[in-house]
Amino acid sequence: MTRRRPTVKHRHPSSAAFLASGLCYAANCALGTAVAARLIDTKRFRWVHHALYIATVSTTIVALVTGIRSDRRAALALSPSLVPLAIIPYAGTRTRRHPAIALAAAPFIVAGVAISRRSR
Repeated sequence: MTRRRPTVKHRHPSSAAFLASGLCYAANCALGTAVAARLIDTKRFRWVHHALYIATVSTTIVALVTGIRSDRRAALALSPSLVPLAIIPYAGTRTRRHPAIALAAAPFIVAGVAISRRSR
């Protein structure tokens, strides 16, 4: 009698990139919301929000590049998120435009993550 290895469903590497993009975006939104609600004071470490923004943009680009090669549907769903992510540095931080533009990326990031998780 031979032993059989259990079959394991492997996710494609692009799925991890999409998930990383979504997690960076969620962390950045959570920090921004906490600062806006005055739950956290980041005057001494504003760089954290900027670093999370850079991580969000970077992981989104990585997800798009890997998605184009392996999961085009997820990449197409995620790609419009680059527009608000590119505009956000030019929106004032003390106005309502900043969170509105940041939230404009949410549906596309969620769609990209969801489609990449369903694929494969």
